[in-house]
Amino acid sequence: MYAIGYDIGSSSIKAAIVNLDTGKQVAVVQQPQQEMAIHAPQNGWAEQDPEVWWEHVCTATRQLLSETGIDPKDVRGIGIAYQMHGLVMVDKEGQVIRPSIIWCDSRAVEVGDRAFESIGGEQCLSHLLNSPGNFTASKLRWVKENEPALYERCYKIMLPGDYIAYRLSGQMSTTISGLSEGIFWDFKTNDLAALVLDEYGIDRAMIPTIHPTFAIQGEVSSAAAEATGLAQGTPITYRAGDQPNNALSLNVLHPGEVAATGGTSGVVYGVVDQPQYDPWSRVNGFAHVNHKVDDPRIGILLCINGAGIQYGWVRNQLTPAGTTYPELEAMAQQVSVGADGLSIIPFGNGAERMLKNQDVGAHFVNLQLNRHRKEHVYRAALEGIAHSFVYGMNILKEMGMVPQVIRVGNDNLFQSQIFSSTIANLTGAQIEVAKTTGAIGAAQASAVGAGIRSSIEESMSLLEVVDKIDPEHNTEKNLEAYTTWHDHLLAILNR
Repeated sequence: MYAIGYDIGSSSIKAAIVNLDTGKQVAVVQQPQQEMAIHAPQNGWAEQDPEVWWEHVCTATRQLLSETGIDPKDVRGIGIAYQMHGLVMVDKEGQVIRPSIIWCDSRAVEVGDRAFESIGGEQCLSHLLNSPGNFTASKLRWVKENEPALYERCYKIMLPGDYIAYRLSGQMSTTISGLSEGIFWDFKTNDLAALVLDEYGIDRAMIPTIHPTFAIQGEVSSAAAEATGLAQGTPITYRAGDQPNNALSLNVLHPGEVAATGGTSGVVYGVVDQPQYDPWSRVNGFAHVNHKVDDPRIGILLCINGAGIQYGWVRNQLTPAGTTYPELEAMAQQVSVGADGLSIIPFGNGAERMLKNQDVGAHFVNLQLNRHRKEHVYRAALEGIAHSFVYGMNILKEMGMVPQVIRVGNDNLFQSQIFSSTIANLTGAQIEVAKTTGAIGAAQASAVGAGIRSSIEESMSLLEVVDKIDPEHNTEKNLEAYTTWHDHLLAILNR
């Protein structure tokens, strides 16, 4: 028996086949080989054509089946992870009526700010766990205000993963987890968020059928079978946004458990057992994949825009072409903790929510031209990003979340010993590195919705841990470097 998982990103579509008898991955592919284009008709806008996502899903699926030789009839479940917060609009014939407004599009910020003031901050936070902000509901309101003819044509709205499930099955549906990330869900009434829908004048009929996260949500249609090579009738049994799915992929399911990722942006995602919110909205709360009304599981998401993008900038601008990240790590290791007084503030990728939406930019602080070499810059860059993670985790600590273990994938920044050990030493938490991807996690999760596995815990118990990074006992130098970095950041924020 096999399962297929998809990860519908904004840069690429990843697809994986997992052997459900052994729990091991069989193959993982990515389409296209180069990053998908993001269109920006105006400054601050970001759009993609959902049809392009579907085309790459079809190509990736055919590639998987061809390379592995697996009989499509042996695929027993399909799981879908997807880029969060996007808006897909279709007409009564199921045709997309405009490009998707995706997660990094900022056109609806003002719309959300007006709603937050009109509805009331306490009402928004206690019912929605968030400000309406720049999330999917606000994007839909923007279309209503600025493209009324298109809005009138709209029959249903979907998130990116909902659209792929629709193309596979011909059935339009969504999940509570997805609705919460779009700010369409009210955690007090446990129903669609009337206070948002009424404020924005959105007809409830535009919300598609709601399915459980783990369930048979549809079956592959004859048209989709022809397009993908899958067998008609294969069930779609799991769907979640990329960050909740990443947490699931790392077996982060229960209160107090924490996952982290360190890519272009950084994310820390922890689970609590009751609706919680930060009064300053520095973090976001969404229904986790295993959330239930009578047994809540809320994912608290901390996003750091200025993370790996800063280290990539250092490599691209300050090193010879072709320099690898392992080579940078080796040079940075030549410098002691604290980079001899050099601090780098990494927030150069737009406004940071955890800094109360201030856009402070990136800063090199206390650069001594007669003492600091390129090796100091490389170390200070890694430590600066790690310090930003610790700063954010201290916000989570204020909310009562003190992790003993932080679970991460074996990729991106967590491949750096400097980066990982800095976080471990300053938080006192062990970092547990697992071999997995979002697409593999989605495939494993689909076995639960298909009834092949009895629980999520059973499905994720097969996760392979490949490394553990323990905090050191003597961390005075790490704390001194962090304190210096923190003082510099406060001076920038308060100037």
